[in-house]
Amino acid sequence: MPTADARVVLITGAAQRLGAATARRLHGNGWRVLLHCRHSREQATSLATELNALRADSCRVLHADLARDEDVTQLAQAAESAWGRIDALVNNASSFYPTPVGDTTAAQWDDLFASNARAPFFLSQALAPALRRWRGAIVNLIDIHAERPLRQHTVYCMAKAANSMLTLSLAKELAPDVRVNGVAPGAILWPGNAEPDAAMQAEILAGIPLQRLGEPADIAHTIAFLLEDAPYITGQILAVDGGRSL
Repeated sequence: MPTADARVVLITGAAQRLGAATARRLHGNGWRVLLHCRHSREQATSLATELNALRADSCRVLHADLARDEDVTQLAQAAESAWGRIDALVNNASSFYPTPVGDTTAAQWDDLFASNARAPFFLSQALAPALRRWRGAIVNLIDIHAERPLRQHTVYCMAKAANSMLTLSLAKELAPDVRVNGVAPGAILWPGNAEPDAAMQAEILAGIPLQRLGEPADIAHTIAFLLEDAPYITGQILAVDGGRSL
């Protein structure tokens, strides 16, 4: 059973991939975990069942469309009321797909900015009072391409650049009670909706000094470090990319 003072974390986009790895890591460290999802309800429910089997009533699923302002507000309220406290927010949910110049639509712009910039801001704003109360922390999942553009992904890169500045700005705005940091993954998993062909994969790997993909556990470990073992770190963005950004 979780102890009465067990810390609570809300992870957006937590049903799969990096979000799920982070949920498992923090849960294993004793946190109670709130898994946000939009479409991946089945995967989120399965993960919650897995974690609750390890420790009763230690994980719950919250549904929300982060492109809808009312859903973001309701998500913040549901997260805080779940166990009466919020100690950490991990803004992980992200849309990712190409937007070639000449073919990009306003709907694509709105979608990419909604998950990567707008929702992280408004969710952080809504949860700021609770995070201040518990002297909590925020970790934003950014991307090395917030600084180094990725071909045919202009809007995504712009949105992640906004997320990067959000991280730095919130670190000032919410200090000294709330620490805010970012993690910028490099090549960790091939995109599920647009896996590059073999030639492109080889080209990407050739540009990584460590000559391999990272693993979701690398990101989960870094997030756990920033939440648990970095009381004097705020306003920093850690690149976890095998040296690709060198």
